Amino acid sequence: MTLIDTRTPNPKNFISGQTGDWEIVIGMEVHAQVTSQSKLFSGASTEFGSPPNANVSFVDAGMPGMLPVINEECVRQAVRTGLGLKAQINKRSIFDRKNYFYPDQPPGYQISQFKDPIVGEGSVFLDIDGERVEIGIERLHLETDAGKLIHDQHPSMSFVDLNRAGVALMEIVSKPDMRSSEEAKGYLSKLRTILRYLGTCDGNMEQGSMRADINVSVRKPGGAFGTRCEIKNVNSIRFAGQAIEFEARRQIDILEDGGAIDQETRLYDPKTGETRSMRSKEDAQDYRYFPEPDLLPLEFDQAFIDELAQHLPELPDEKQARFISEYGVTPYDAMVLTLDRETADYYEAAVKFGDTKRDGKAVANLVNGDIAAFANSQGLSAFETHIKPGQIAGIVDLVAAGTISSKGAKDLLQVIIAEEPEGEPAEIVERRGMKQVTDLGAIEKVVDEIIAANPDQVAKVLAKPTLIGWFVGQAMKASGGKANPQALNEILKKKLGLE
Repeated sequence: MTLIDTRTPNPKNFISGQTGDWEIVIGMEVHAQVTSQSKLFSGASTEFGSPPNANVSFVDAGMPGMLPVINEECVRQAVRTGLGLKAQINKRSIFDRKNYFYPDQPPGYQISQFKDPIVGEGSVFLDIDGERVEIGIERLHLETDAGKLIHDQHPSMSFVDLNRAGVALMEIVSKPDMRSSEEAKGYLSKLRTILRYLGTCDGNMEQGSMRADINVSVRKPGGAFGTRCEIKNVNSIRFAGQAIEFEARRQIDILEDGGAIDQETRLYDPKTGETRSMRSKEDAQDYRYFPEPDLLPLEFDQAFIDELAQHLPELPDEKQARFISEYGVTPYDAMVLTLDRETADYYEAAVKFGDTKRDGKAVANLVNGDIAAFANSQGLSAFETHIKPGQIAGIVDLVAAGTISSKGAKDLLQVIIAEEPEGEPAEIVERRGMKQVTDLGAIEKVVDEIIAANPDQVAKVLAKPTLIGWFVGQAMKASGGKANPQALNEILKKKLGLE
């Protein structure tokens, strides 16, 4: 494909070298396993974790005379993904044979799409340090996965597991629009989020159902594209960032020493944090592409596309915008809440619990604050904890009614986390005497005692009113954290003559 530079150089992304600044140019080919119960051209199961070679049909094994039959569900999922990427859907596409010999590819070729893919250009939008960055999508095409070679079960031989052979993949090819490891990680994360919202791929990188081939080159800012190296089969967003950082520095060091970059395929070793050479990088002509003779062109009409578009779920960008406008949350909170569909649904269930819409910002503060902290400590997401949306709603309602303070809300949440996981917030507050003190007479008595006992602090506050916080802290401590903060502040100002 022809590489077109669509980004204006940004000094924030430059890397310093001995001869000046350098700019990284990153493109990505993400292989996403299609959510489908059977493979792209056979009825064999796609179930993960089956015994070796349990899910292999004659088609997958490359037996002579076996003809592929297209799986309509995989086509639907590819089109839905294209729609989610705001991409051009091509109503006519062609399958091709990509020829190469390897033991995990029994037919000696891969069925893929070359010049005429099912999905054309689209976009993914990122929020990087408050800046909106557009990453272009070049294409999405359908292809078959290869099998798996197992090298560690015998000292002198390798084994082949063909369970994965023939599984449908969507290869999503980005334009070379990324300029830092942070943008690359953001792109992978956002793409995985979109796929999971759509339900077209589970995004489980640790299981290999989503993996990335990352093309990295360096250049002087704004200069011509450099020679790229491809880092193959990266299966972790964190590893992607580390691989890019190492590879960019490796290339810069070579160029600054007067050397040249060889176009090649490399592997990233997370144990050493380094990339290593795998093979010289192939070009398209090396694969001898030609149209797959056993498959007719794939054709469908606009009605097919419109039907799929009509039933798409609300996607992350749209959901984020709605949370900001409807619930008044900050852009950052909206972004965090929509990172996965389950967390977004969890948050919204708390906001709307019991058919009563409550303060969305207060709910977001709980979900993204103390609940997220607890979830992280358990290796979970917020929605996976035992804290129910109704309990969150109950805590927010108690604060809104003045029954408990914001500190009381934190204490109440800790009771639900550690002691009463099934507890109803209002009942816990009543039973444990956690209601905040709103009796002005009682608060005045506490304030009078503290002022009388601390004449030196009174003099300091009169000289510097911002020191009133000391009295607030002492009064809250004396009341067991139950004094109404607003009433307390008003009484203190009056008693100290600061009004």
